[in-house]
Amino acid sequence: TEMEKEQPEWGKKLSKLILIPQRVILAIFGFFAIFNAYTMRVCLSQAINVLVVKRNFSDVPEHAVCKPEEEDDSSSAGKEGIYEWSEELQGFILGCFYIGYIITHIPGGILADKFGGKWTLSLGILATALFTLITPLAITYGGAWWLVALRILMGLGEGTTFPALSVLLSSWVPASERGKLGALVLGGGQVGSIAGNLLSALIIERFSWPWVFYVFGIISIVWFILFTLMCFSFPFTHPYIKQKELDYLLEQIPPKAKDKPKTPWKAIFTNVPMYALICAQIGHDWGFYIMVADLPKYMHDVMRFSIRSNGLYSSLPYVIMWIISVASGFAADYMIRKEWLNTTKTRKLMTAIAAFGPAIFIVAASYAGCDRILVVILFTIAMGLMGTYYGGMKLSPLDMSPNYSGILMAITNGIGAITGVLAPYAVGLMTPNASMQEWRLVFWVAFVVLIVTAIVYCIWASGEVQTFNDGTNSNKKPEA
Repeated sequence: TEMEKEQPEWGKKLSKLILIPQRVILAIFGFFAIFNAYTMRVCLSQAINVLVVKRNFSDVPEHAVCKPEEEDDSSSAGKEGIYEWSEELQGFILGCFYIGYIITHIPGGILADKFGGKWTLSLGILATALFTLITPLAITYGGAWWLVALRILMGLGEGTTFPALSVLLSSWVPASERGKLGALVLGGGQVGSIAGNLLSALIIERFSWPWVFYVFGIISIVWFILFTLMCFSFPFTHPYIKQKELDYLLEQIPPKAKDKPKTPWKAIFTNVPMYALICAQIGHDWGFYIMVADLPKYMHDVMRFSIRSNGLYSSLPYVIMWIISVASGFAADYMIRKEWLNTTKTRKLMTAIAAFGPAIFIVAASYAGCDRILVVILFTIAMGLMGTYYGGMKLSPLDMSPNYSGILMAITNGIGAITGVLAPYAVGLMTPNASMQEWRLVFWVAFVVLIVTAIVYCIWASGEVQTFNDGTNSNKKPEA
């Protein structure tokens, strides 16, 4: 069979030198894939604060915004923006990335399921990196609309990231390691958001804003070169994997049948747990994207932090979220293994914590007024608790259908990402004057969305393998 392809001689020699299992190396590269995807995505949220003409706070009523932080004057001197972009336009600029992101999601899942995840993932990141490098040119010579066009193109490149990774993980990671390695890879999102916020703020302060885009673009190109040389779509196509690991993976993860039945679209779209999952994803993403796209804006416009503190405090919540997300992956594996709760109940518990917690704390933060420390603490707790969703609904596609996980992930993520366009835009509409009162409404809306969608998930979700997993295009239980 073509499975038993002989390893080349150099491959055997090389495999002896490599001490880390290849699936772990793949997971580490997967982590950096998402890391790069996020730094390139979020760095604009910091850069936009110095691109836009500084707001004139003299005509704003006293209680609507906070007094500026002391050190603001010196550090931001000469960092004044020249672009007259309204709040609504800024919301659209931050959200339009997701238009492209949605478009390539399902094709990305299908391509990765067909050809393996390697090139689907790496070429997407490479494209995004090239568009990131030319962002400063686009802004300088084309203004807002060229920037919008580029962000949509970046979204097209990044849309394949999650579906392709889902497929790579299902080809490389045994079920017993799903929580750990899955959470490690997906944690790249938080760490990328941390780096994107922190480093952008430092780079803007030290150099000028275009360097933000150059730095993250170059890092991603380096990733592309290394990933291409070191990672492969399947264990059995890897030229220098150790035989022992290959045998273990082939035994744990039976290779997918080449003649896989057609995707059971009808069954997927008439599956009740699938709708519960989509619902929870929309709720989570509404909360998450408001924080990713707009927390730096809130810190800048309402709390009036300096650039440096903004980078620090906007990234702090992600640090906690990342720690909790990795811990929740371990905890979920442990609870299921110990049979304390079955898979379905574990996912529901984790998903509920990840919605109710943030909902309560972000509303609390908007009532903490100008108490800087308290606001940062409350936002940090909110985002931290959101991390448990990585031991919850984020793993549902793998639970429900190992065979079609790429497509399920693409559907849920794709529909969830529509909120990535709507949320920042809605925030722009709700906050024309960027006052504390307007932002409070934003956080209340997020509260309602998070709570309602989590309740739906807790009633109808499932952690069982669904009947359509073997390609049957119906949700009827097979007759025993």
